Amino acid sequence: MILVTGGARSGKSAHVEGLVARQYSQVLYIATSTLTDDEMAARIARHRAQRPAHWRTLEGYRDLGALIREQPQPGEAVIVECITTLLANLLYDESGGADPDTLDFAPLEAFLHQQIDGLIDACQQSGMPVYIVTNELGMSITPENRLARHFVDIAGRVNQRLAQVAEEVWLVVSGIGVKIK
Repeated sequence: MILVTGGARSGKSAHVEGLVARQYSQVLYIATSTLTDDEMAARIARHRAQRPAHWRTLEGYRDLGALIREQPQPGEAVIVECITTLLANLLYDESGGADPDTLDFAPLEAFLHQQIDGLIDACQQSGMPVYIVTNELGMSITPENRLARHFVDIAGRVNQRLAQVAEEVWLVVSGIGVKIK
């Protein structure tokens, strides 16, 4: 498993796509975004346009471990884009969209870690190379609202777990990837 992290618009996607394209012609791209509005539709379209047309794309964010066990074809590399979006989607689903001030984050975080553990297990058992993209959220000020603070904390702990088990970790800043593990 190779983890690629960095800030928003740091060039993570282009970096991971470049890493993969140099070594593999066949790729399964697992996109975790959901179409929620016109702005998100434009983001999704921009990401689709920058990927080679022959790469296979699956869209989903739940039970990615099962996708990685079942979907890759022989010789394919896998890209998961991105963990932060996956966490946001799962957190929203599991909370039922409830008022953040009423949420008990401990069981929500436990569920998110179960999903990540399933992903890690699948990556470790897979014979396919798996590249995972995530956002580094901890390089700014502490957010002012409860939901954002908990989300940054959860994402930080998930990223630490992923980095701990990854074979390689890349940090992308201003479009430049630096291998940190």
